[in-house]
Amino acid sequence: MMLKLLFADRIENWPAYEPALKSALAEMGIAAEILLPPADPGAIDYIVYSPRGPVQDFTAYTRTKAVLNLWAGVERVVGNPTLTQPLCRMVDEGLERGMVEWVTGHVLRAHLDIDFFLAHQDGVWRQAGHVPPLARDRSVVVLGLGALGGACATTLASLGFAVTGWSRTPKTLAGVTCLSGPEGLRAALGRAQILVTVLPNTPETTDLLNRETLALMPRGAVILNPGRGTLIDDAALLAALDTGRIAHATLDVFRVEPLPPDHPYWAHPKVTVTPHIAAETRPASAARVIAENIRRFEAGETPLHLVDRARGY
Repeated sequence: MMLKLLFADRIENWPAYEPALKSALAEMGIAAEILLPPADPGAIDYIVYSPRGPVQDFTAYTRTKAVLNLWAGVERVVGNPTLTQPLCRMVDEGLERGMVEWVTGHVLRAHLDIDFFLAHQDGVWRQAGHVPPLARDRSVVVLGLGALGGACATTLASLGFAVTGWSRTPKTLAGVTCLSGPEGLRAALGRAQILVTVLPNTPETTDLLNRETLALMPRGAVILNPGRGTLIDDAALLAALDTGRIAHATLDVFRVEPLPPDHPYWAHPKVTVTPHIAAETRPASAARVIAENIRRFEAGETPLHLVDRARGY
């Protein structure tokens, strides 16, 4: 039987996804026709979906077996009352590796105080007080131990960092001290010389880093946020940067994107802005995840990364 897939992302992304999807489906032995909007909703078996794409109302897609999200985040769609089909979020090898590489690079940047040396190429030899500790003597905390956060935590641990991970519920990761719950969060923040936030956007995580929780961190700590912009109370972070409580923040995600040109983060000397590049979906690897999930649905097997509607992720 020839399946019908709807590619419901921005049309400018179709040239990159067309060959990747066709190749991945062929490798899986899946016979499928890939359609672009507008297409008959009643004929669609699967939707390859992006929240920024043209499909916002799923009511007419009565035949659709699953919505396969191209993003790891599902907060823009999980609350859609018209969505009754199973929803799978995207966690693919390319997205995971991109996150791990961004986090590792910026942790090492902070650990080695690279910004200091870049700012002092002036002929003055400043060795005293600027020899970095070994990784084993640097406490790094990762908030969020899902697929992406867990990969970041274990990679940093493999480099020798003293890594603590925190999650809402207990987790176990090799080489990582795992904490959970409210008291675990307070303990984790108290030791976070470098803090990495890789949590989803939920009511419980909104403004998780606020005036009270930022005050728990060691003075001079560094924050890296490639998770969600809503995790941080922006005013509280700016105040903490101004007082020196937080030495630097490297931010990849924001409440409003693109970040408005007049936002204080752009001009703040202790903030680095990157334009949501830490965990970008790569068409080739994402297409393989989509094809595998279609194979699983058709075979009656458990799909990858099925969203728990009750939890919202």
